[in-house]
Formats: sequence, C-alpha cells, structure tokens
Amino acid sequence: MAYEPEERVFRSLGDYWAIVARRRWWILLPAFLAWGTAWGVSWMLPSAYKSESLILVDQQKVPDQYVTPNVSTNLQDRLQAMTEQILSRTRLQSTIDRFHLYPPRRGLAGLVRAGDPVTQMRGNIKIDLVETPGHPGEFTAFKVSYMAESAELARDVNAEITRLFIDENVKAQRRLSEDTTNFLQNQLAQARANMEEQEAKVAAFEARHMGDLPSQLATNVQILSGIQSQLQNTQQALDAARQQKLYLESLLQQYQSAQATKSSGGEPSAAARVAALDRQLLEDRVRLNDLESRYTDAFPDVAALKVTIAQTEQLKKQAEAESAAGQKSASTTGATGAPSPNSPTGMFEPPAEPSSAGGSPVSIMQVQSQLKANELEIQNDQQHKKELESKIAEYQTRLNLTPTTEQMLISISRGYEESKANYNSLQQKEMQSQLATSLEHRQQGDQFRIVDPPSLPKKPAAPNHLWFSLGGVLAGIALGAGLASVLEVVDVRVREEKDLEGIVAGRVLVGIPRLSTAKEETLRALARWTELGAATALLMLMVLGNLYSFYKG
Repeated sequence: MAYEPEERVFRSLGDYWAIVARRRWWILLPAFLAWGTAWGVSWMLPSAYKSESLILVDQQKVPDQYVTPNVSTNLQDRLQAMTEQILSRTRLQSTIDRFHLYPPRRGLAGLVRAGDPVTQMRGNIKIDLVETPGHPGEFTAFKVSYMAESAELARDVNAEITRLFIDENVKAQRRLSEDTTNFLQNQLAQARANMEEQEAKVAAFEARHMGDLPSQLATNVQILSGIQSQLQNTQQALDAARQQKLYLESLLQQYQSAQATKSSGGEPSAAARVAALDRQLLEDRVRLNDLESRYTDAFPDVAALKVTIAQTEQLKKQAEAESAAGQKSASTTGATGAPSPNSPTGMFEPPAEPSSAGGSPVSIMQVQSQLKANELEIQNDQQHKKELESKIAEYQTRLNLTPTTEQMLISISRGYEESKANYNSLQQKEMQSQLATSLEHRQQGDQFRIVDPPSLPKKPAAPNHLWFSLGGVLAGIALGAGLASVLEVVDVRVREEKDLEGIVAGRVLVGIPRLSTAKEETLRALARWTELGAATALLMLMVLGNLYSFYKG
C-alpha cells in the first residue's frame, strides 16, 4: 500500500534559488528574447519630437480704476473657448495643408499612423495651464505643445499654433468688447425712448394741471395773499364810499330842509341845521368811543367814523357862519359849502352862492352829482370785490387740489425717475465700454505674450526607447518565470534527500556522491564557463541596449 504523507512540505528560499539556478536558461533566454523584440520594435517605430512654448497673460496696462474691462472671464474659460475655435476642422485642415502633415505611409508606420489627419493632429496638440507659484488655483500662463516626426516640423507647427492663439485672443477680446458696447448702445437707445415717453407723460400731465402743480404752491399762496390784500383794500374803500354816501345823503337832506325853511320864512334854518348837526355829532362820538374801546385807529370803521365826525364839525362851523352872515346882509352872504370828499382834506366843498344864506340850488346839484359818483364808485368796488372773491375761490380751489395733484404727479414721475436713472446708468456703462473697446483696438487690454518661444527638441519624445527596453526585460523575466514554474510542476524529480521525505516513509541512511572522471570534470567546467560567458554576454547586451535607449531617448 502506498504511503501518503500527512504533512505538506513547503519550499524555502534556497529551494527557489535552486529552481532559478536549474531553470536559468528558461528564464534568461525568454527575458533576452522579449527584451530584444521590444527594443527592436521601439527603434522601428517612427520618432516623434515634442516642441513646447509658454504663453503669459499680460494684464490690462491701464488701471481698472480708470477703465473697467468689458471681458471678465478667467483664463481657463477663455482658453477653452479659444481652443475650440483653433482646433476646429477648418483651422487644423488649413495648417495640415500648409505644412503637408500626416502624409500616407507604408509598412509598420502606416499601420500606426492610420486615421483622420485632423483627429491625429488634435491628439498631438496639448494645452496645459500653468499655476502661478505661491497662488494655488490661480492661472496666469499656459503651455502649448505639439508632436511631429521631426524637430523642425514640431517647432514650426507649434509656432503656428501659438500664433493662432495670440491672434484669436486679440480677435476674441475685441469681438467681445465690441459686442458688449453694441449691446449697451441698443439698451441705451431703448432707455432713451422710454425716458422720452415718460417725460412726455409728465409734460402732458403738467400741462393739464397747470396752476395747481406742487411747484406752483408757493406762487399760488403768494398770489392768494396779494388778492386777499386787494380784497381788504377794496372792502375798506367800499366801506369808506358807503360812509361817504351816508354823509352825502345826510348833507343833501339838510340842504333840501334848509332850502324849504328859507322859502317859508327864512332865518331859523341855520339854527335848525346847527342843532341837527350837534345831535349827529353826539351820536357819532358815542359810536366812536364804543369802536375805539374794541378796535385800533387803523380799523376801517374807526377811520371812516373819524372822517364823518370831522366833516360834521366842519358843517356845523359852516352853518354857524351862515347864520351869522344871514343876520347882517342877505344880499352879500357868500355861503361856503362843505369840503369835497375828493379834496385833500377829504371834505365836500359846494360852490359859493352869492344870493342865498341856506342851501342853494347849485349846492344841492353838486351834492347830487357827488352822490351819483359815489354810487357809481360803490358799484365799481362791489364788482371789483366780486372779481377778487372769484379769484380767491379759484386759487383756494387750486390750493385744495395741490395735494391730490402732487400724489398723481409723484405716481407719474416715479416711472420717469426710474427711466432717467436707468438711462444715466446705461450711459455711464456705455462710455466705459467704449473706453474698454478703444483699449482693445489699441491692444492695451489683456494680451497674450510669448515667454518661451516654441523650442527645437533635441531628443524625440516618443517612442520612449528606455521604457520599451525595460518593459521588454520585465516581460521576458515574467515569461521565463512562468515557463520555469510550469516545467517544475510537470517535471517531477527526486533531486535531494528532503525530496524523499514526502514520498518514502523511511529515512535516508546513506548518500552516494556523484563520481566523475577528470575528463568529465574538465568538460563540466568548460560548460560552466561557456554558460557564464553566454549569460554575461546576454546581460551585457541588455544593459548596453538600455543605456543606449536612455541616451538616445
């Protein structure tokens, strides 16, 4: 019965080294072959040279506090928009035709370079943003790189791409600034039309409400005050005229009584007049005392009553004089009438009558004439008073309507003020935009400046021969290790004493060493040296090939 081991035997590091030594050619030859294949293929592939240029974004030369730029996008957004424009099929096809890029190829290179030339060129162009030192996340420059089959071609095409970026930036900045200015000009025209429409509404409203506008309030108050003063003066004049009328009527009555007395018997008429005037004076003075106790001397009734008293006193003196003159001579009496109200003293003066001592027909006619004039004056004053009262009512109506008109005007003017503020704001922005556009035309705004011109590469950037070489070595080692592992699993042999421990139940008591002749030893030594030389040669070839790939790129 076969013996089955109870425990599994694990290999040590020495066992693995023994396997490597035993299967050394199964590992070394695949590694060398894989390396040689990869190394050879890398040198068969066409070389690609990479040219790079660095472009810096120059800020606006005029400070922002004087001219605000129209374009405020960051570099990343601007670069993305320009990249889409420059990498368009039309632009790239023009560059391809100009430099005769991506011609048809044959063989292995033809297999690698197959495809759309525009797509290939897009793959060979690379745009990288350069972060500002000390300011993470802030970009003020970018790098443009292009790969081509020759160093000169890579440099020339990169120079063309760099020029396209600079020209496109100038055009884009100018176009965006002009578009902003045109937009603001259109908005400004609309705002001007809206403001003029609102202004016409305000003007029409002010025309309809002329006279009761809030701005005319002070004028209306001043005019009303003046009309009220005129009304007061007219009232005073009317009161004075009415007092004069009473006086003239009293005087006319006295003249008529005197004339009637004279025609009937004569002499007592002057005494009767004096007595009547005394009674009137007494009544007027009592009334004057009453008015002066309540009003000042400037009060119209007080002033008019004083004039009446003065006129009555004058009439009394005149009546006494007539009475004295009548007693001496009836034929030589020259009666002197009362002063005229229109005279400087304010008294009525009837003309002298040489043939009478009482009221003559001439004096009565003059008093009647003055009375008619006084009545006409009263009518004129009353008419003037009505006109003034009508004007006062009109201006009071205007003053009463002013608050309502003010509210309506505020409501209408609000739209005008908003339109005016919007127009002024747009006008200021449009002026700033025109200044910014002028800066762009003069190339004084944000501009792209070449810091590092397109470089002339000295080594190809692709393919990377060193990486191909090292990759071939690693792939060969992995392949050799796999073959060695397979052979170890398939070829099961007992090579050492410990290999029997898992197979035979007994223990090894005696070991027989290998017995060789001197010739066999010599041949064995020669074989070892031959293998060592071959392995060394292979390893040296691999090392030299890697060094060559490193220096050649």
